[in-house]
Amino acid sequence: MTREITAPEKLTDTRVEDLHGSGTWRRAVARWRRFAWLVILIVDVGLLAWGAMAGLVPERLLGPGSTSILPAGYEGFTGYSWQELATTAPKAAEYTTLLFRMFGIYIVAFSLLAIAIAVSGFRRGERWAWWALLVGNTIGFIAPMAYDQIVRAVGPFELSEYLGLAAIYGSLAITAAFRTPEREKAGRPA
Repeated sequence: MTREITAPEKLTDTRVEDLHGSGTWRRAVARWRRFAWLVILIVDVGLLAWGAMAGLVPERLLGPGSTSILPAGYEGFTGYSWQELATTAPKAAEYTTLLFRMFGIYIVAFSLLAIAIAVSGFRRGERWAWWALLVGNTIGFIAPMAYDQIVRAVGPFELSEYLGLAAIYGSLAITAAFRTPEREKAGRPA
């Protein structure tokens, strides 16, 4: 004699519902999920702008104390004057500028990828995009943050990197639940 048991299925649905909350909180989370990709997009567009400035016109990219980031970083790291370097060893100053430009170009490349992932896969709720943005933004933001710390050139603009990464982590934390009740009911994989 076979008997159909449906109680465990109902219990599973209840647990999923409990996991995602109910009422006002559930609606707020659902609303945030719809806009999380925009937060990530805005932050990554900001990083793109920073990388473009670093790659194209690093002398206009402001650092701490409204000085250019490149001289501020050099002076903070070495304790010597950027102007003195440019005067006594102009090729060394040019090479340092070239390296900084390349760093900016890599940030542009990363940002373009992160933007594409945010507006496509992440916006559709695809798991791979969530992980790609977590790993990519962690590396993409921590690299310039580490540079700022190492060269002792942390100003107000550099602090925006911390705020940007916090906004991305917050958006990713809200969207971390891959299996939503809607996906469970529809039988779609997470």
